[in-house]
This record gives sequence, C-alpha cells and structure tokens, in this order.
Amino acid sequence: MAIHSSVLELIGNTPIVRAQHLDTGVCELFLKLESANPGGSIKDRIGLSMIEAAEKRGDIKPGDTLVEGTAGNTGIGLALVAQQKGYKLLLVVPDKMSREKIFNLKAMGAEVVLTRSDVAKGHPEYYQDLAARIASETPGAYFINQFGNADNPAAHQFGTGPEILQQMDGRLDAIVFGCGSSGTMTGLSRAFAEHAPDVELVLADPVGSILTEYINDGTLSEKSGSWLVEGIGEDFLPQISDFSRVKRAYAISDKESFLTARALLEKEGILGGSSTGTLLAAALKYCQAQTTPKRVLVFVCDTGNKYLSKMYNDYWMLDNGFIEREQYGDLRDLILRPYSQRDTVVVSPGDLLTTAYQRMKLYDVSQLPVMDGEKLVGIVDESDVLLHVYGDEARFRDPVSTAMVSKLDRLDVRSPIEALLPVFDRGQVAIITDGDSFLGLITRIDLLNYLRRRSQ
Repeated sequence: MAIHSSVLELIGNTPIVRAQHLDTGVCELFLKLESANPGGSIKDRIGLSMIEAAEKRGDIKPGDTLVEGTAGNTGIGLALVAQQKGYKLLLVVPDKMSREKIFNLKAMGAEVVLTRSDVAKGHPEYYQDLAARIASETPGAYFINQFGNADNPAAHQFGTGPEILQQMDGRLDAIVFGCGSSGTMTGLSRAFAEHAPDVELVLADPVGSILTEYINDGTLSEKSGSWLVEGIGEDFLPQISDFSRVKRAYAISDKESFLTARALLEKEGILGGSSTGTLLAAALKYCQAQTTPKRVLVFVCDTGNKYLSKMYNDYWMLDNGFIEREQYGDLRDLILRPYSQRDTVVVSPGDLLTTAYQRMKLYDVSQLPVMDGEKLVGIVDESDVLLHVYGDEARFRDPVSTAMVSKLDRLDVRSPIEALLPVFDRGQVAIITDGDSFLGLITRIDLLNYLRRRSQ
C-alpha cells in the first residue's frame, strides 16, 4: 500500500461490503463504509471540499477563524481539515450530540459552543442561526454554512457518486441515504442524473422530520417533531437541497434506528452510528418490498465509536425505553441495574475506599451497595467517602466498612411508587428488597425515566 503524506489523502475511496446475514429479500444489499474515512464519517468529504474551495477562491488563508453549526460529523470533518491546514475552528452544536463527538472535537483543537436542540430554525439559539450570528460578530471569521454552500454537494457530485459507480461496475439499481444539510442527496442526485439516470434514490428520514411527508405526499409541513438520531432529518428545506429525483422516503423511529444499528454490528460485524441505523432500516424495508432482484447500496454514514455512551449502552437504551425487559408490576420495573443480573455495581466491606471511589467514577454512579457475600450490609456514597478522607487523604486506604452507612431504610418491592418520594425527600436512594434479598437501588433519575417512558 502507498505511504501518504497527509491524513487528508485518506478521505474517500471507502470500501463496500455486501451484507451476508441481513434479511434483504430478493435483493443484494451493499454497505459503503464511510466510517472508514479518517474522521470516521462521510462528512470528511465535505469538510475537505468546502475548505479547499474557499482557499482556491481566496476567501480564507491559514490562521483565519472558521465558524459552523453542526450536529457533529461535519464539525469533525472540518476540524480534521482545519487542524491539518492551520485554521482556527469554532463550532456550534446542539446539546443532543453524543459526548464522544464533543470530546473528539475538543481534542482536535476546535472551540465548541453548546446550544439547545429543542428549538427550530428562526430561534436565536437554533444551532445554525447562532453560528451565523457568531460568525457575523467575530472579526475576520468565515462562516462555512454547509446548508447553503455549493461546495458541499459538489463533493458528492464529483467524488462520491462517480466513486460508487466505479466500485459497483455501474451495476446499481437503488441507493439509500439520509438528509441533513442535503449535500449527499443533492450531489448524488446530480451525479446519477448524468451517469446512471435509472438508479432509484431512496430517502431515509427520522420520525419527526418533515422530509418524508414532503417526498411521499408533496406537502411541506411547518411543524416538526424531535428525534434522537444525530445528523439527519430536518425542519426546513436546506438552501442547497434538490429533491426532484427522490421519489420514495421511509420514516424510521429512533427505536428502530438504534436497534437496527445494533443488529448490523451483531450480524455483520460493522459498527455504525445512529443515522446508519436509520438508513439501514429504510434500506431493508425497501429491499423486502421488492419482487424482482435489485442491487441496493446504503451508507454506513459514520462509526459507532461516537455513540458508545448512547445507543451501544444498554442502560441508556433501557432508560429511554428502546430495550424492553420483563415487567413485574412492582418496584423492580424501576431498577435500572438489577442485582440478580449482576448489573449492580457493588463493593465489599473489606474493599478500600479508593476502590469504591474508582468504581463510582468508572460507572458514573454516586453510591454503592456494600455486599458481604449475598447480604447487604451497608451503602457508601460520595459524601461518605468525602467526609471520611477530607483532611487526611491517606484514609483512602481505609476499608469501606469504616465509612459506610450500616443503618439502612429498606423498601419492600411491593410498596407503591409513592413510597419512593419520602426516601428521595430525605436525600437518599431507595434500597429495594424482597424479604432478605437485595434487589437493587432506585434513584431520582430512575423514577423520572420511568415516568417519562410511561407517558410515551
């Protein structure tokens, strides 16, 4: 293999894999791994295209400040290019973005401004509008504006589209994609119109976005919902969008998106992100609806490494009601980490306090049951550890038994939900038992998540 002089030379020419274990009906389904780009997503392509085109026009020069509003992957693509070419980068991102993406952006030197994800275009805190305002108020800043930048679809018209046709040897019947800024859709539409006009363009869209109704019914709703899938779906038509060749769209729920992405990993060994799940679910629906064999391609838009704390985290999936588990009709339904399944993070009375502290940090919990064998003998929380070691840090080496609370208020599993409120009012967590058996803990956020799931 060739030795490259820059990571930017690795953008594009991503591999294609034929699905082997998914139900594709009479069709063949091909997965284009945009996750193999150096920044981990298809957006590396437009990050390079938009910056290099601006350089050629003389709009920017190294040392300038670039500003953009992004749901994440465009930001990472821009950060990769800006880092290599010597630009400062400020990104405005909605607060639903995974923390892995935020960590990634900051580690690459980008300045990140978080804003609300529950407001629509036109609101001053909408991420695109806020980015435009920051750019206008920052001397010498250049607003990338992926939603209105013609160099966005150009990356796919002259790059991704011809690349796909070459890899598929021109034998392609349909392609499934998502739409955020609409650059992928618009660019591919133009490429296929010129080189392969018979290829059917299929849109995958999150439930709540206005685009499925626009494609399938021809009506443009002024009301959008909300969704957790990142990077695709819209509440308006982007300035650069061209939907004229898209004749079919599928609306996919968050739950189906996340479960389909997890199935892709389980069955094909491919770790894709949340939008990949949306696209794949739509592609499978399309394939299963066909009566004659077709060759269908779908994008693995980005890597699932950016979603390990979300859709690949069973507890997050349970919290949000995307994974179902057995219901008992009692307080066990509120326990996120049941002890019987060995999900509860515990310590023993002889463990060191430094061990308890490390487990709290590692598992992002603030209290630990203290188990002596199968018997609950106490509970230790952050305050217990803090009060014990403050003034003498050497006491981190003391056993947990010296700091734990051993006088416990336990709540029988058959108690009504209302019995949790006095426990929380005392600033405690609820310790749930069935006779002498410890079942698990219920916290305030567990109750809130339960009530939210029930409201849905």
